[in-house]
Amino acid sequence: MATATENAGSNPTISPYHNGLTGVNQPVNMLFKDMLWWTLGILALVMLTIRLLAIAWTWLRQVSAMSSPADKQGYWKSSQWSWMPSLKNHLIYAPLWNKRHNREIRLSSAISIGTLPSRFHTILLGLYFASNFVYMFVLNWNNANKYSFCAELRGRSGTLAAVNMVPLIIMAGRNNPLIAMLCVSFDTYNLLHRWMGRMVVFETVIHTISWAIVQVADGGWESVGFKINHDSFIASGTCGTIALCILVVLSLSPLRHAFYETFLNLHIILALIIFICTWVHCATAEIPGGLPQLPWMVAIFLLWFADRFARMLRLVYYNWSKNGFTEATVSALPCEATRVTLFLPRHAEIRPGTHAYLRFRDVKPWENHPFSVAYVAHYPRVSPNSLEKDDIITREDIERGTTAVSFIIGAHTGFTRALFDKASLADGQEVTMKAAMEGPYAGHHQLDSYGHAVLFCGSTGITHQLSYLKPIIDGYNEGTIATRRITLVWVIREFEALEWIRPWMNEILRMDNRRDILNMQVFVTRPKNPNQIQSPSSTVKVFSGRPNIMTIIKKEVEQQIGAMAVTVCGPGALADDVREAVREVQNGRSVVDFVEESFTW
Repeated sequence: MATATENAGSNPTISPYHNGLTGVNQPVNMLFKDMLWWTLGILALVMLTIRLLAIAWTWLRQVSAMSSPADKQGYWKSSQWSWMPSLKNHLIYAPLWNKRHNREIRLSSAISIGTLPSRFHTILLGLYFASNFVYMFVLNWNNANKYSFCAELRGRSGTLAAVNMVPLIIMAGRNNPLIAMLCVSFDTYNLLHRWMGRMVVFETVIHTISWAIVQVADGGWESVGFKINHDSFIASGTCGTIALCILVVLSLSPLRHAFYETFLNLHIILALIIFICTWVHCATAEIPGGLPQLPWMVAIFLLWFADRFARMLRLVYYNWSKNGFTEATVSALPCEATRVTLFLPRHAEIRPGTHAYLRFRDVKPWENHPFSVAYVAHYPRVSPNSLEKDDIITREDIERGTTAVSFIIGAHTGFTRALFDKASLADGQEVTMKAAMEGPYAGHHQLDSYGHAVLFCGSTGITHQLSYLKPIIDGYNEGTIATRRITLVWVIREFEALEWIRPWMNEILRMDNRRDILNMQVFVTRPKNPNQIQSPSSTVKVFSGRPNIMTIIKKEVEQQIGAMAVTVCGPGALADDVREAVREVQNGRSVVDFVEESFTW
């Protein structure tokens, strides 16, 4: 705290306005706090209502269509709301402008400045930023006392920064319950998290500058240094502000992309420093009980701790049981990819379209990265009773058994390159090592209610789309889903990449009635040998060159069965082409839904 000597040099007409709540319009601060939180809460409730209605509609569509042949799903083919296709075209699926959305904006081959938000996301972010600016600058501009005005601005900006830190930490969590409740991807929450973080930094800097103006006027720059060195309230606030500024600089897209793994570790450390400093800042104010924002800091820490605790529980549950620990087999594949299969020590139900974070003991064990689940296999534990029944495998045997989860990981830089190099040293043999899987996450976009599904993927994006095939064909054979046609379009550079999924695809192609439902088109953009480009059957075709996305989708719409889902997982340019084509076919009244799976970072 400040010494008596330092206090003696202060100006009694100025000093009240750089400490405590003198000049701070606390009732209005709390009003705007309530307004901002209520706005976000009401938006979440609206999204939840829409989500519940969509679930009910999807369930009704699946139940009514799952026993209907392809030519009897006409009702679900046409939109029941004439305005819905236009809404999808101009808002829900629309990029900010033209067609670019997920394709990275590159200044050079080494420098990327990220991607553009969609039109809908831009509107949400615009409203969020506008509301924060309005709340911050609704001040008493007629106040003749500029130090009192600075105190009011200091209180307002500090309050808003603390208010925004609550949703900021919620949207950063992998185990955010809103992901499943609202059926919004973690990728979208990550986008909102980044922009909310920038707003928190802006408000914190305004908060600090407002304090410094009054402090310098009261005792000069020497008093600022004295406060920072001797007053825990000011020291913690200054330290937190500096950490925030460092964090926002490191999070700039060129730096984040160039040194992502370093950024990730520093991000966690700096975020923890910011939370602790903000907590101390609120607790050490010269106000009985601390600043009113102190309970929010407690809530933020509890939210952060809950996410970390949930991640730890997932790790322990899926990777350890009385059967032992998770082990992985890793093998190098052509075209610089790695096939990884994790053998979990227990049965795990993993839905199609999920991803998981992987960690390996022998490859940078301090790092974990997300990868789409490609294939899931269950191994039953056969009981003595089942052996007496001619080895009939029951559902109970499967649930007492174990699960193998497989991934295809492209070798780029850092972790993925180190993993590929480790596998390559085995000269074609599998490498076995201890591993851990955190997940599965996502999987809330299911295709069972659609009569028609068109799956686009590029390179290792096949993993996400492949996970749907076996469950859909099983559901088709059992009569429990509406799907009657699947078209898988896979774009690869070299023909040898087919080796990535050969064992799983061979199993899928041998499934009963597979020819009735599955059509596969493979486009090889850079074939080394044109003689390799041969189609093995009428339902599995291989082409040379790039696909015409617009032509493919229009042809599928002409043959549409019931409601159609078009999904894409792959490079940003491919995703943008598919998005553009889906928007193009919204001109009619056909139900064509679009789902983009991406990991923007």
